Amino acid sequence: MTAEPIWRPNPDQTPRPQIHAFTELANQRTGQDMVSYDDLWRWSVSDLDGFWGAVWDFFDVIADEPYTKVLANRSMPGAEWFPGTRVNYAEHALRAALDERLVDQPAIITVTEGGNRFEVTWRELRRQVGSVAAWLRERGVKQGDRVVGYLPNTHHTLIAFLASASIGAIWSACAQDYAAEGAAAKLGQLEPSMLFAADGYSWNGQAFDRRDQVADLATRIPSLRAVVGVDNLGVGPLDEHDRIADLVSWDDIACGDTPPEFVRVDFDTPLWVLYSSGTTGIPKGIVHSHGGVVVDHLRLLGLHLDLRPGDRFFWYTNTNWMMWNLVASALVAGATTVCFDGSPLYPGPRRLWEIAAETEANVLGVSPGIFLAGMKAGLKPGEELDLSPLRTMGATGAPVPAHCFPWVRDAVGEGVQLASTSGGTDVVSGFAGSAPNLEVWPGELSAPVLGVALQSWDDDGQPLIDEVGEMVITEPMPSMPVKFWNDPDGQRYRDTYFSMFPGVWRHGDWITITDRGSVIISGRSDATLNRHGVRLGSADIYDVVDGIPEVAESLVIGAEQPDGGYWMPLFVVLADGVSLDDGLRERIAGDLRTKASPRHVPDDIIEVPAVPHTRTGKKLEVPVKRLIQGHALEKVANPDAVDVFESLTYFNRFAEQRGSAG
Repeated sequence: MTAEPIWRPNPDQTPRPQIHAFTELANQRTGQDMVSYDDLWRWSVSDLDGFWGAVWDFFDVIADEPYTKVLANRSMPGAEWFPGTRVNYAEHALRAALDERLVDQPAIITVTEGGNRFEVTWRELRRQVGSVAAWLRERGVKQGDRVVGYLPNTHHTLIAFLASASIGAIWSACAQDYAAEGAAAKLGQLEPSMLFAADGYSWNGQAFDRRDQVADLATRIPSLRAVVGVDNLGVGPLDEHDRIADLVSWDDIACGDTPPEFVRVDFDTPLWVLYSSGTTGIPKGIVHSHGGVVVDHLRLLGLHLDLRPGDRFFWYTNTNWMMWNLVASALVAGATTVCFDGSPLYPGPRRLWEIAAETEANVLGVSPGIFLAGMKAGLKPGEELDLSPLRTMGATGAPVPAHCFPWVRDAVGEGVQLASTSGGTDVVSGFAGSAPNLEVWPGELSAPVLGVALQSWDDDGQPLIDEVGEMVITEPMPSMPVKFWNDPDGQRYRDTYFSMFPGVWRHGDWITITDRGSVIISGRSDATLNRHGVRLGSADIYDVVDGIPEVAESLVIGAEQPDGGYWMPLFVVLADGVSLDDGLRERIAGDLRTKASPRHVPDDIIEVPAVPHTRTGKKLEVPVKRLIQGHALEKVANPDAVDVFESLTYFNRFAEQRGSAG
């Protein structure tokens, strides 16, 4: 571990981070003298009622009645939060529209890949949400009905979602890189009554016309009463051949002037449905609640990212990924949210940095691949662009390699905090990350998030320090799912998180908690490398290999063999013009030997054309491992869940050739 932190809090930061005022509130209520983040975290997980009640009060959650109890049932699953309270997510998301200082400021900024920019003020957002919600009510949509979107990441999607939430309907969305069949596998489960769909999306310099897919999707969901067409590309009528029975246009339903009305619902009422990756079957529908999301996201955004009214929040995502839901919740914090429809690397690795500068982002969130692309391109965004408003760099989706941290400091700005975060679709939130009053060490997440009783356990359920173990959560969180969709007895839910340690959430990540309280993510525990009886994390290998300029990307697996052997190959995608000769192989092995350990040196280094990922960017280590072990491709992965399925079929051919040769 690095001896010295790479970033320290600025004691003179203005305005003072909200976490300090929250700590003062906690001290007043408890009579304690909590000073450090660690003090606050320990209280937050030992006194759940006191902590989450303080979050409610600090951020002034809007409800019919004040809460009388925070946690009526502590069991997992089945925790019962804030019983008797009635809230509405959309009411919180539009609260800033009542602030005279903000009403004519942008609430949403949409940037297209082609460079067009659209701003929706808080006043206009409130009007459009009210108008769309009024149309939904006229069509008979009520609390508990499902409204879905087949949409890119633009302001239309946020408005449609907020309109749905305002009347108590349940929202779900799917990005348009899914074909109709794949989208229906997600959205069709819900038997929705309304579909919002765009004519297409932009990616890597190309406009993708999805009108045929919209019509196909509509025919696959017989429960639909109407389809709302969104003109995103301007390619023409959404349904030229009259295949959609009841089609209306976005402009026709968003043009009214109806104030929004908010149906306040029980705290645990479903708000939205997110989905597991679905790489090996039908995606699981994960249901979160109005109240759980409101209090969780106020805590995460307000205390950990110090997001406040008037700030600007830009986190690159698409509507498939849980980060889109956090982008929506920037509105709950009163901040302007930036939506981007396009590739993060088109026309080059400067693109996201340019958008951050143009929109004056205070918080910018990316995946680690953006750092790697910037490093390899020699970018210095902090010198080349005006990023002076930027104070926090969020990063999630995969562990951030240690060598990226100095690059952010030197190339982006030494005052910018790199807040590496780990969470999940499962809780639509974070488990470990950073805060304005926490130091940052390269390759590490600074601490467990407030209110998250995170530990690392061995197979016997014993806590570990400075050793790799299973990531577990020992106390409930408000944003844990209220249920899985179509799981009436809750058995799939229990099997997913509570089968290994009953009553304790096992997430499936492999982590180390250091003696200073920071967290290191080593990868998924189901993709663990077990070399000569010693467990290794794939993230440790990527940290080294992805820093080699000649390597564009890599993937490592460890496969048990029928003869009892163990094969650990490293697959590499090379930069343009580079060949995998003995010299490069030796350098890769040498770097792993000296910067990681001799155990991290692979058995073979093999060039491949591409690495397969889920549609949210996670490397498909387990499916590749299963192919190498001889499993059939159709049993290993669902094509709709893979970003470029041809990249996985390459590994299937590789496995077949290896099997026939062996």
